[in-house]
Amino acid sequence: MAKKADLLAELNKLDAETKLNAKNTIAEIEAEILKLSGLDKVKKEEAAPEVAEEIVAEEVTEETFAKAGKRSKKVVEETKAEEERQARKEEAATIPVEEKARGPVPVTRPLIERRGKKYQEVAKLVESEKLYGLAEALELATKTNPSKFDATVEVHVRMNVDPRQADQNIRATVSLPNGSGKTIRVAVFAPEDLVKKAKVAGADVAGDEEFLRQLDKEVIDFDVLIATPAYMPKLGKYARMLGPKGLMPNPKAGTVTADVEKAVKEAKSGKIEYRVDKQAIVHVGIGKVSFGAKKLEENAVIFFDSLKTQKPASIKGGYVKSVYVTTSQGPSIKVENTYN
Repeated sequence: MAKKADLLAELNKLDAETKLNAKNTIAEIEAEILKLSGLDKVKKEEAAPEVAEEIVAEEVTEETFAKAGKRSKKVVEETKAEEERQARKEEAATIPVEEKARGPVPVTRPLIERRGKKYQEVAKLVESEKLYGLAEALELATKTNPSKFDATVEVHVRMNVDPRQADQNIRATVSLPNGSGKTIRVAVFAPEDLVKKAKVAGADVAGDEEFLRQLDKEVIDFDVLIATPAYMPKLGKYARMLGPKGLMPNPKAGTVTADVEKAVKEAKSGKIEYRVDKQAIVHVGIGKVSFGAKKLEENAVIFFDSLKTQKPASIKGGYVKSVYVTTSQGPSIKVENTYN
């Protein structure tokens, strides 16, 4: 404090009206004394030339920016950043590929390791390279169901056909002797006199104008729709709703018929429809795991017999390329191809 008092006394001698007081720091008081005595100019002149040049350079490089436009601060900074980015890009392009740092090579696990534990366990029972007989494949399918529910046993057949050709677009129905294992809800759209017969045969939904009112409300509570030929024009305006769901009646599927009583009984007893998709593959469920291998084989034989009858006359060479059997979530089992 004694030093600050002495400095203030010296400052008052140089400038009696100074605004500095004891609240100011010693450095501030000393700077003011040097300024008033003219010593600060001498010290600046004695400073190194390099420092003076830096001070001048700083003063010269201070930019003035416009409020808006190309000379605004924001645009100027963005331009500089883009120039720096382009410079880095050009510099990186000159670096040889060998010198560039590369990350670790990603490790892709085999497909079987990405499956669940139950799937991996049952998949060990299947030899991927082996061709199984139909009976053996179906027996194995009943043992390789990894799911807790009663899964559907599926047959997938790759065909040597072109679905874009009308005569090779395979579509048919077949009645499985042991049923499909599914509860089929059948609807009938027919005159009142046939509606009663349809209900006696087991139809879940049957009607005339009342049925159309349900379609107007987009109420679809059936799996198969059967209609008489005379009533088909009335379903025309519902084609966009029923078609994508596979519910539009079709003569090839046996769902456009005057004998609605017979059609209902067939649909309820296990009649299924199959068709070739865009990849020339036929997918069909032939029953449930709970059926057992024998009943599944009986259904499969009937299906393949039906498939053979659908062979187009224009097919050259083999008709069937490959056959696989599987459950809904189980591994695929390759079957010997004896269906050409």
